[in-house]
This record gives sequence, structure tokens and C-alpha cells, in this order.
Amino acid sequence: MRELKDLVDVARRAAALAAAFLRAATPAAAQDWIEKGRGDFVTDADRQSEAMIKEALTRDVPGSTVVGEELSPRAARSAEVVWIVDPLDGTTNFLHGYQQYAVSIGCLVGGTLAAGVIHDVPRDVRYWGATGLGAWQGEEQIRVSRLTQPRHALVGTGFPFKTLPQLRTYLDQFSAVLGVASGIRRAGSAALDLADVAAGRLDAFWELTLAPWDVAAGVQLIREAGGVVTTLDESDDVLRHGSVVTGNPTMHRWLVDLLRSA
Repeated sequence: MRELKDLVDVARRAAALAAAFLRAATPAAAQDWIEKGRGDFVTDADRQSEAMIKEALTRDVPGSTVVGEELSPRAARSAEVVWIVDPLDGTTNFLHGYQQYAVSIGCLVGGTLAAGVIHDVPRDVRYWGATGLGAWQGEEQIRVSRLTQPRHALVGTGFPFKTLPQLRTYLDQFSAVLGVASGIRRAGSAALDLADVAAGRLDAFWELTLAPWDVAAGVQLIREAGGVVTTLDESDDVLRHGSVVTGNPTMHRWLVDLLRSA
């Protein structure tokens, strides 16, 4: 088995390759967008990015497999090394020229999340983390926020636009958080939201409907940065479709309790 840092370096190179492609790409005209679901768009840029990433990862780590949002979402996770890939997290932002989107690559080793890389495409900023190696933004190690008072907290979120029947529940949660915290932010890229939690810019974050490729890399960053990530029912298994709640240990506890009471 390769050293984890070797796997991180492989993922960083693949993410940088895709990021360079996306920065140079011209967003497709609206008539060329494919709508997988209400407000859930995909274009050739997503697919080409994923193809580039897959080719790079499997070339550098023979025998590894890719679970990717666009080309192989149902691929088996049975290989020793499995990559969980979102080739363009924040597609709607990308299509509108809103500068908040990223490439996200998580890595499972022996079925356990072990490494993650997030590449902020417009800013060309790279985040990475691996078990026992900490979490990093470029060459600077990052840590979660130290805030412990909800009234001081800046909380990130994402709207359940794919599952509108959950909107009533979500709005009750939103109201409860807004009534206590200092502010809420929704920027449209879960990968970058999680990177912001890892770096201490957001004190906590929650969303009700995320996929494994949305969160795999960010979860690893946050855990290595000293934070806690669970589902709303406090399961550590967040690499499935469903909810995610995260923050430093104190803010995570507060947010879980508040959301469940709401």
C-alpha cells in the first residue's frame, strides 16, 4: 500500500489538472444545460473534468477505482483504493460566472476515508488532509474555529433544492439557527463550505441532502483540523446520501441539538 501522502499528491495533481481545464472553459449556453433534476444541472464541462480526473487517478494508482458524480456514481467501492470524485462542485455557480466552485477528491483506503483534496478553482487555492497528517491550505496548516458561543457563530448551509418536500423542515431549522447565531451563509458549493469549516472561517455547517462526492474530501479535512462531522442523527457514516452537520466539537454539539429540536 502506498503512503497516504503519495495518494494525496496523486489527487492534488488530478485536481489541479481539472481545475486548469475548468478555469479555461467557457460555460455552456443555457440551452445546452442538462437538468438531472430540478435545479440540478450538468454540462460537458463536468463530464470532461471527471474523465480527466479518472484517467489521472487510475493511471497513477493502478487497480484503484473511481466513484464519480457524473460518470460512475454507482461504481463499487470494493477496491483497496477508491476515489470519491466531484469534478465540479458548484455547477450552477460555474454556469453563472459566480466564483465559488471546486474540484473535490476523497480517497478511501481499505474502505475507510483516509485522504481528501479540494481545489478552489477560481482562486486556485488547494486544500488537503490525510489521516495523521493534519489539514492544510497550501503550505499552511489549518484548524477549526475556537468559538464556543452560538451568538458569535457564522454558520454555513445549503438549501434542499433537490428535495422540496424537506423545505418546511429546513425552514424551521433555518429560523432556529438565524435566531441564535450571528449569521448564516449559503454560497452554493458544499466542498468549499466544508473547507471553510476546516479553516475556521465558518464555525459550523449543516445541510439535509448531500451526496458522498459532495462531502468526502471536506469531511477528511474537518476531522484532521479538529472538527466533528456526523449526520443529523449523529452517525459517523456520512458517505451516503443524506444530512451532514459539522463544526468544532462545541459548535457541532450545539447545532445538532438545535436542529433536532427545531
